[in-house]
Amino acid sequence: MTDIRELLVPERQRKTFDSLNEAVNYGEGEVLSKRSGFVIMLALSSLIAAAGVINDSTATVIGAMIIAPLATPIHGVALGIVSTRRGLLGNSLVWLLGGACVPVLLGLALAFTVADPADLAKNSEVIGRTSPGLLDLVAAIATGLAGAWAMCRTDLSAVLPGVAIAISLVPPLAVAGVCLGVGEFSFALGATVLFASNVLALIAAGSLVYTLAGYRSSSSTVGRTRIRAYALLTMLTVVIAIPLALNSWIVQLSAVAQETTETWLEDSGGGEVTDIQWHGTGAVIWIQTPGGDIPDLSELGAELTQRGVPDFFDVKLNVTPGSDITVP
Repeated sequence: MTDIRELLVPERQRKTFDSLNEAVNYGEGEVLSKRSGFVIMLALSSLIAAAGVINDSTATVIGAMIIAPLATPIHGVALGIVSTRRGLLGNSLVWLLGGACVPVLLGLALAFTVADPADLAKNSEVIGRTSPGLLDLVAAIATGLAGAWAMCRTDLSAVLPGVAIAISLVPPLAVAGVCLGVGEFSFALGATVLFASNVLALIAAGSLVYTLAGYRSSSSTVGRTRIRAYALLTMLTVVIAIPLALNSWIVQLSAVAQETTETWLEDSGGGEVTDIQWHGTGAVIWIQTPGGDIPDLSELGAELTQRGVPDFFDVKLNVTPGSDITVP
């Protein structure tokens, strides 16, 4: 273990536990200063994220991600688990859960600026955060490893802004708030799942790195407590991976639905698929046909079934010119 620790975190670059604890613990040190800074940065980050989501502005959302105030209590949770310091763990959980409410509430407050809720189905900042898959969890774990590694080494602090951009914490919560405000509950659920999976991945990865870096307590009693915490964390990660795997399957079904629809439209005399968006357990396919005429819908339904698309997968066609049609 010592050799691994020296390889990953050389002693001359390793932060002391007190130094790391000071950086992530809002219950010790200059408490008022740290807490006020967190609240101010979180409010600003949430406002920037909500505005960027509503305006479909990637650059604006990235600005909110760089601020990344929620990363601090997440690292506090991981360090609290490894060191079995209940005060640090409890304090960090309170600030994490309380802080998570702020972007949601600000998103709700700004939802009135969404002129047409249907536009959210074409908003890339919304769609990108409402259909998380297993690859999102893998990316979050890798990001968590990089972030925790940078936190416990004095020579890697320069990579933290990049880590903040790579992980999405405040933006999905802002998306959840905006979508709740306009009644798009399936979108809000998807964004919440993304946030939860990212948080669990960051905590799991941080716990692993902090353990390897030597921040764990040596007491046998607290060691058993830590093992139970690891087991619970592993179980929660597996549980959150289930809906992500399901969503990855939904994305594959959407691709099949798009390809099947394109083939079906070949008989329409010039119709084409112009866009597709998936969410929840269904997909909306935008198609354009001359005069709004489309082939027999029952044929499309039969072809989808033949290609393994289950009945619960809801396919809707948005025909231009025309109206929304549900495939039987």
